[in-house]
Amino acid sequence: MRAAPRPRQVLTVLALWLLATLGVRPLLLPDEGRYANVAREMLLGHGLVPTLNGLPFFHKPPLMYWLDMAAMQLLGVNAFAARFGSFVGAWLMGAALFLALRRWVGLRPASITLGVMATCPFFFFAGQYANLDMLVAGILTAAILCLVRAVEVPPKVDLRWLLAGWCACALAMLAKGLIGVVLPALVLGPWLLAQGRWRQILGLLHPLGLLLFAAVAAPWFVLMQQQFAEFNDYFFIEQHFRRFSQAGFNNVHPFWFYMAVLPLLTLPWSLWLRRPSPAHPPAPEADAKPLPHLTSLLVWWCLAVVGFFTLPQSKLVGYILPALAPWCALLGLAVARGRAWRWVLPASAAACVATTLVLAWKAPDSHRDVAEELAKLKQPGDRVVFLDSAFYDLPFYAHLDQPAIVLSNWGDPEIARNDSWRKEFIDAARFDKAAAAQLLWTSDQAPALRCGAGTSWVVANTAYSAPPELGPLVPVFSGKHAQLLKVEPAGDCP
Repeated sequence: MRAAPRPRQVLTVLALWLLATLGVRPLLLPDEGRYANVAREMLLGHGLVPTLNGLPFFHKPPLMYWLDMAAMQLLGVNAFAARFGSFVGAWLMGAALFLALRRWVGLRPASITLGVMATCPFFFFAGQYANLDMLVAGILTAAILCLVRAVEVPPKVDLRWLLAGWCACALAMLAKGLIGVVLPALVLGPWLLAQGRWRQILGLLHPLGLLLFAAVAAPWFVLMQQQFAEFNDYFFIEQHFRRFSQAGFNNVHPFWFYMAVLPLLTLPWSLWLRRPSPAHPPAPEADAKPLPHLTSLLVWWCLAVVGFFTLPQSKLVGYILPALAPWCALLGLAVARGRAWRWVLPASAAACVATTLVLAWKAPDSHRDVAEELAKLKQPGDRVVFLDSAFYDLPFYAHLDQPAIVLSNWGDPEIARNDSWRKEFIDAARFDKAAAAQLLWTSDQAPALRCGAGTSWVVANTAYSAPPELGPLVPVFSGKHAQLLKVEPAGDCP
């Protein structure tokens, strides 16, 4: 009889599964190009202020950038290192759920559930996608499960698990902001209240936990407010409360959006929803320590996260990743009742890998080819100009050591009304007006590119329309999704 795998072996396999294809495909746009280059710029700078093309970028806190910076320092500036933060979040989500279920239901159902999660397209691709959603989801999963362990034996509150939970909440705050506190409270508070365990809710607010949270989470936010007077208003009010409560942001979807997305992105495993309800999971194994009301916790956890992110009009798929762990736990415990997982799991894993290889082959919207050509040609002192587009991934692949000049119509009043790459630059410009004046140019400044030392290299979309003030442009290289051109020097410069 084959021996059961040890937890360490299971978690090692999970890490290898996520790492094997982490750097295979090029960065996708816009998110991966944007966030990967923010981390690269922080590595070139002082590591505290996130910058987008040299301008302070405060859409999100710095934890993912710090993790990616560390990976870039060790492994070089490449796509593998740029996705390291997402890998950490995915591995942490899987490890936290596996270890919790191993305790509450046993090793076999916990291992099967982890296999279900690992081969869900939603989990697999989010763990290899360079944005902040999987990192915060993984940390939130660990935070909630640590706090559940703290209240596992009523009416006590285990201080060690409580402190671990509050530390995880602080890291989640550094990963994406206020949801690091809001979502754990939204999951645990009603679940405990429904059982009449209000004393444990008060116990979760232990002063030591609150102090640890403040010690870990607060310093970076305090430093940013001291350095940038508008930081708190922009980060907390605009990027949290206004984005949550107001219209005018991109990605508007109907209220049922997440109810459709979650089952679709967890195929084939969500097909088990048609089977007998997982409300009665497999009987716990002999060495398990069952958690009372486990199913109600998992169901409410899913409902709380999905319901919370359903309220705003703006909806992105990655927002509901914090619901993935309980959702996969419900599916996995249903799957563990039978044997079909033995052939579904390898088929689902093969589909995940095949999709990754197709994306690597197609390289949708990638500017890597133009960036590599620019890296060969560019000399110290040359200027790089982006013509009416952000080209987020190009500085990353071209290893630009200076921000690019971005030539566009910055006086357009529509910029401030809707989310766009221009609004990101305009928002960043308010924190460093001097740098913005050097980097955000309008067409009337274009003639200056024809003068001075060094060459001016222009990156434009394949169907570009250059302002006449820029003068004649010499085509240098044509890529799949962009072109590289050179500005002809003027003969009449002062």
